Parts: sequence; C-alpha cells; structure tokens
Amino acid sequence: MDTTKTADPTAPEAETAEPQATEAQADRKDTAAETAQTPAAPESDLSDEDPDEDALLDELDDTARQSDGVGSAASAVVAAGLGLVALSGSWVSRVFAERQTLVGQIESVNAATTEAKIEALYGDAWHLTALVNGVLSTLALLLAVFVLARPAFGAPGRTLPTWVRAVSWAAVALGALGVLLFGLMYFDILAPLPKAA
Repeated sequence: MDTTKTADPTAPEAETAEPQATEAQADRKDTAAETAQTPAAPESDLSDEDPDEDALLDELDDTARQSDGVGSAASAVVAAGLGLVALSGSWVSRVFAERQTLVGQIESVNAATTEAKIEALYGDAWHLTALVNGVLSTLALLLAVFVLARPAFGAPGRTLPTWVRAVSWAAVALGALGVLLFGLMYFDILAPLPKAA
C-alpha cells in the first residue's frame, strides 16, 4: 500500500503559490526592461570642467585687464599733465609766491641793506615758486615711472598699449626736465638774484 501523499490540486495553498511565482517573474522582467531603456549618462556630464565656468573666468580676466589698462592710461595722462603744468607755472605756486612777496614787503621795512631787501621782496618768492613747481615735477616723474614699471610686477605677458607708454615717457621727460630746472633755480645756480650796486 502506497502511503505517499500527493498534493490535492484543489487545495488553496497550491493555487496561491503558483500566481505569486508568476508575479515575481513579471516584476523582474519589468525592472530589466526599464534598465535597458534608461540611457547611459554622457561623458561630458561626468567631467569636472564646466564650459560656462571657463567662459565666466575668461570674461572676468578680460574685465580685470581692461580696468588695469584704464588705470594705467589715466595715470599716464595725469603724470603728463602734472609735468606740463609744473613747467608752465601752476596756480598753486603763483599763490604761494604772491603770499611770500607780501611777507617780504613786510619784512623789507626792517632790512638794513639793499641785498636783504631784494632777498625779502623777490628771492624768497622765487625760491618758493621753484620749490612748489619742483614738487609737482617730482610727482609727475614718479607717477610716470610707476606706470611704466607696473607691468613688470603684474601678470606675465601683460603689456601696456603703445599710446600709454608714449604718454608715460613724455611725462618722464617733462618731470625730469622740471626737477632739473627748478632744482637749479632753487639753489640760485640758474637765474640767480641780481646783486645790488
């Protein structure tokens, strides 16, 4: 007698086991299909370089170069203007000279000799004029030298435009000429005070 027991096809456990296996297989097929349909990420997204960021950095660098060029050009023009004003005589030096002339007139009352009167009335005013214009010439010279020397201490390969260098060299020439001229005038080497008879 066969005592093995066969599963009853009408049992509720057999009916539920078969649909569960079929549903699991269908879920696996759907997941595989979705994975196959998903496109692979492009290589450009994986790279660290962003073209927008590079363009922004280039634009910022160009802006910095333009601002440096504008500052250098303005400094060169100011230096040339200072040198020219110093050589032609500035309003500031004239005001100081007139004030010193007034002080000299007051002091000349007590002057004992003619030479002392000439020194008080004219000499001090001339020296003060030469001093003020010499200071302006020195400022023009220093500013022009700074403009010409600045690219050497900046980013390599960055140069000034031709016209900025030309104006800077003109300012150097005007400033150096003014320093020399007014130095000689201040120390009475050039155009000394006249001597009384």
